[in-house]
Amino acid sequence: MSSQIRVLCVDDHAFLAEGLRSKINLEPDMEFVGWLPDATNLIHEAKERQADVVTVDVEMPGPDPFESIKELHRRHPEIKAIVLSAYVRDRYVDAAVDAGAWGYISKGDHPDHIVAAIHRVVQGRFALGPSVEERVPVPKAKKDKPTSRSQLLTARESQILRMIGRGMSRGEIAKEIFRSQKTVDAHQQSIMKKLGIHDRVELVRYAIREGIVEP
Repeated sequence: MSSQIRVLCVDDHAFLAEGLRSKINLEPDMEFVGWLPDATNLIHEAKERQADVVTVDVEMPGPDPFESIKELHRRHPEIKAIVLSAYVRDRYVDAAVDAGAWGYISKGDHPDHIVAAIHRVVQGRFALGPSVEERVPVPKAKKDKPTSRSQLLTARESQILRMIGRGMSRGEIAKEIFRSQKTVDAHQQSIMKKLGIHDRVELVRYAIREGIVEP
């Protein structure tokens, strides 16, 4: 068996794939084994090229990347998938973990972090880039799933966050959930504490950015 870590890139941006190729091939213990513009043939190509690690974007045309990662994990659990995305969103991180990905890295992170993540997942440890670590704790092993900030919210808090995101006032929310405005304020404070957000305007932005409500 080759001692080289074989890396396959799945991304619809050829420029990024070429940059990753250059970086990977500079590493003495790594080899870039190919690029796919979408996840259509991911399962077949990952096995055919004997990939150890596959980096996968989540905003691409073609098959749903998360479903593709899930199928890859089911059929070839020895191949580790790492999400490499320009979008660092709680719901994306949650979806990646649920699909069986071993890591999540932002495209804005330094290329060295991608290399470090590849080494980490090959060792059987979950890997998160610096931009993602701000949102979730890094588990010591794959069996310990990271928890995003949004997962810390109760069902009631998630409901209120959606209402805040839609621009509803304290009074409107209180009437909707049949509670006092004081109770709404208490829930809002709890939401902000769990999300690391300090004002209502940023809560609205968070709800829109995460797709909790439509912009």
